[in-house]
Amino acid sequence: ARAERLRAALAARGIEAIALVGGPGAGKTALLEATFAALGPAAAAREAVVEGDCATDHDARRVAACGARAVQVATGALCHLDAHLVAHALERLDLRGVSRLWIENVGNLVCTAGFPCGEHRRVALLSVPEGDDKPEKYPALFASADLLVVSKADLIPHVAFGVARCVAAARGVRPGLPHPVVSARTGEGMDAWLAWL
Repeated sequence: ARAERLRAALAARGIEAIALVGGPGAGKTALLEATFAALGPAAAAREAVVEGDCATDHDARRVAACGARAVQVATGALCHLDAHLVAHALERLDLRGVSRLWIENVGNLVCTAGFPCGEHRRVALLSVPEGDDKPEKYPALFASADLLVVSKADLIPHVAFGVARCVAAARGVRPGLPHPVVSARTGEGMDAWLAWL
């Protein structure tokens, strides 16, 4: 109910909220950095980010350096954000002129699946080094997603990762799930990602 209220309140202000979920090191913050760079400074200034981590403000500082408005939520022992935490974080953000809110959840493939945070769309990131079996092992996360981003695509030649196998498993729990294969480092797949946005 809290998530539904937050989603409606953001929509009423003309703000789309997108959640980013995925394991630690999946490339969520790197994708935001590449996205803001591609959009340019004027557009990045209209983006806001709630960063969730157990500790530190490293990721909030990274996205703020790209021109986005950012606030960090240090969850401590909690393994995920929820709508209550996000709503309180937004009290520390100036949302005037913001068109999109990113909710980057704590790196976790389990706990984040069951806690909506007020987002309108949810993006699941799975990095190539994590392995192509993760949609089979953690189906709830991928079943809750509107988009699967296979990240760190530049590493595909160096690890055993089958994109087709990964996508088939993800679509087994979420039929028709779109799946750009992206490298924030090289720019591969960024056009498909930006087109989805």
